[in-house]
Amino acid sequence: MSSFFLPAATLWQRELVRFWRQKSRVMGVVASPLVFWLVIGLGSNDLGRFYSGALVLTVMFSAIFSTITIIEDRREGFLLSMLVSPAPRTSLVLGKIMGSATLAWIQGIIFLAFAPLAGVSIHPMEILPVAGAIFLISFTLTGLGFVIAWKMNSTAGFHGIMNLLLLPMWMLSGSLFTMATAHGVIKAIMRVNPLTYSISLLNYTLHLPNADPGPVLSVTITAAMGLLLVLACGVLAAQKATKSAA
Repeated sequence: MSSFFLPAATLWQRELVRFWRQKSRVMGVVASPLVFWLVIGLGSNDLGRFYSGALVLTVMFSAIFSTITIIEDRREGFLLSMLVSPAPRTSLVLGKIMGSATLAWIQGIIFLAFAPLAGVSIHPMEILPVAGAIFLISFTLTGLGFVIAWKMNSTAGFHGIMNLLLLPMWMLSGSLFTMATAHGVIKAIMRVNPLTYSISLLNYTLHLPNADPGPVLSVTITAAMGLLLVLACGVLAAQKATKSAA
């Protein structure tokens, strides 16, 4: 068991140490969604309506930008040295994802400090389910970032994919408008968008409107998506290791 958990814990710690040495990332990741939320929320005179969307955007930025380090690790040769090591590929993938997900979760928790501005009151007994929901979303988005970054050879290409895929996913998740008011085609896209269920889950735990689909379906879809992405990451890592060994 130690041969599995020790490499995972080491990579998890490495991500946290790297982040600690780049404290400006906290400001960049939290400040951008905060400004966006304040502008949209104050402009529409409804900060509460867009709060969960801004929180998910914070988590998404952190998770996605943390996985950019995969491209840097490949360029520096660290990724190859990981893959040819005797450690199980799944433990390496899990350590990388858990490290980036933990960072995204921490920054999502930081964003909770602005909840009073949105009129959101979190009872002490509700902190645990809210924190759990944020971590589940962080884990899923990190897995998505891992899959995208694994295929990228440059950070410029990674940013291009993010602008083309991830931001539209966020916009069509219920962050800006509800599924009930959406056009038929847009509504269909929102129903198959995994982020729709992340927004719904947060709205439910924070007692905000637009908590549809319900909490059970939202948790199930988000968790299932996270599991599928982790399995996909493991497959990609195994293929890379096989090619490297050959």
